[in-house]
Amino acid sequence: MKIALGSDHAGFDLKEAIKKHLLEKGYDVLDEGTYTAERVDYPDYGAKVGRTVAKKEADFGIVCCGSAEGISISANKIKGIRCGIGYNDDVSKLLRQHNDANMIAFAGRFMSVEDVLPRVDLFLSTPFEGGRHTARIEKISALEKQD
Repeated sequence: MKIALGSDHAGFDLKEAIKKHLLEKGYDVLDEGTYTAERVDYPDYGAKVGRTVAKKEADFGIVCCGSAEGISISANKIKGIRCGIGYNDDVSKLLRQHNDANMIAFAGRFMSVEDVLPRVDLFLSTPFEGGRHTARIEKISALEKQD
């Protein structure tokens, strides 16, 4: 399984910890930057990872910024992306199980590595449940064709 990672400066340390964790677990990791803690703009990295996932060049994307808000909003501007914030274990699992999310975002300034790594594992190991949720995902996809 290939995982694309991205962050701004505020999420850099958390992204690096996630990358190490994923590599230790045997995942194929594509690090899309940033590569230092120097100030950069989160929309660039949310969109970059989003495009990679949307083009099926990675199975999932994980992005980090200070609050997780801006980078997830940026990723969600890319057609085909469903990115949510993994603010606790239950939500990290439900993002996949009910929402068929293909990206997850974490907050470098508000979430600890110890809290995030289990959420990464939950997200990546949880299948989409389908069933009643499928019609909802189809409605989300239809929104991308409007306006």
